[in-house]
Amino acid sequence: MNILVLGSGGREHALAWALAKSPRCDVLYVAPGNGGTADIAENVPDLDVMDSEALLAFVRERQIGLVVIGPEAPLVAGVADGLRAAGVAVFGPDAQGAQLEGSKAYSKTFMEQNGIPTARYATFDAAEPALAYVREQGAPIVVKADGLAAGKGVVVAETVEAAEDAVRSCFDGAFGDAGKTVLIEECMTGPECSLLAFVTNGRACCMAPAQDHKRAFDGDRGPNTGGMGVYSPVPIVTSDEMDAMTRIMETAAAATAREPFDADYRGVLYGGFMLTPQGPKIVEFNVRFGDPETQVVLPRLESDLVDVMEAVAEGRADDIDLAWSDTWAVCVVLASEGYPGSYEKGKVILGIEEAEDLEGVTVFHAGTTRNADGELITAGGRVLNVVALGDTFEEARERAYEACDLINFEGKQFRTDIGKRAAAGRAAWE
Repeated sequence: MNILVLGSGGREHALAWALAKSPRCDVLYVAPGNGGTADIAENVPDLDVMDSEALLAFVRERQIGLVVIGPEAPLVAGVADGLRAAGVAVFGPDAQGAQLEGSKAYSKTFMEQNGIPTARYATFDAAEPALAYVREQGAPIVVKADGLAAGKGVVVAETVEAAEDAVRSCFDGAFGDAGKTVLIEECMTGPECSLLAFVTNGRACCMAPAQDHKRAFDGDRGPNTGGMGVYSPVPIVTSDEMDAMTRIMETAAAATAREPFDADYRGVLYGGFMLTPQGPKIVEFNVRFGDPETQVVLPRLESDLVDVMEAVAEGRADDIDLAWSDTWAVCVVLASEGYPGSYEKGKVILGIEEAEDLEGVTVFHAGTTRNADGELITAGGRVLNVVALGDTFEEARERAYEACDLINFEGKQFRTDIGKRAAAGRAAWE
């Protein structure tokens, strides 16, 4: 079949890469795509991923058999609804389902209604009551913009002053409409872990767990980012914790198909967990593949992704059969200097071919494009996702960093400690 992937980041490159491996994939399109997807698919840079009518026209013209929606924004905007209503097979939840990510307050209500463990919280629509609540609760405390903020609307404040600054920033418009409502949560403790699941007809088929690194700098310091590195599986997760996370994902999936939620949820549900002393609790739900979790989960998937996604899109939960390799996967994000703050674009990138010549290494492009001379250049904050597979955790880590050293662009920054804490064991979080 012909397949269309919507999005332009490292997640979409990984999705396209996995789909392209299938013998069932004929022509693969990525809209708008990036410098990496151009090597394995046909980029469609002028196709607006938020325009359902334009997408439908393209689907009919190119005889697309499956549309895979990567980012959250078109899902929240109801792009899946419009395409599905026209009879198109779509991988991605409807707008109702997407509210689990589109509104953190809505998601919290969903968790409360379904007995899903999460942090205590309060919601505010004005700055002064929120500031008063912060002073009453003390620090550390978490401040979240309610709506979509590209992964940057969350501040884990170590001091009351930092929390106050975060509250003011939201209400002063730093995140646009996303910050008109603010959630303030207790600061849970413990390692974080992501568990994604294919969801259709209220059924969850869980994937392999992964552990992201959100902070910008070594030692989990600096501001939160979209993710600076990740690995899968997660050695510190106990079997009891894995069972608990799986049950939570199954509970959430079942609830999407029931009143009052009653969503047409056919896609991925992302569970962001904190492994607290009281057991796993949900930090947040996302309604699409994680980025960069996708970049380590899909390379370990042995099942045909086209078969899996088609079964999800068509509501055939019984036909989903997931098989995983025993290899370890480690991903290190190469970012532009200054990320997650302001950064320059247009820096020439060298060394990717040499890096991919290493055994088990794949480089997914997150923020790249080509200049007028055909050179690969930086075009975003997170530029490349360097992924390495290995028979052991340490082998995968060493191989990933060996590959990172072979890639160069002006201002390249990356964390040098991805996976180091997990390799030291659970005590590293105590």
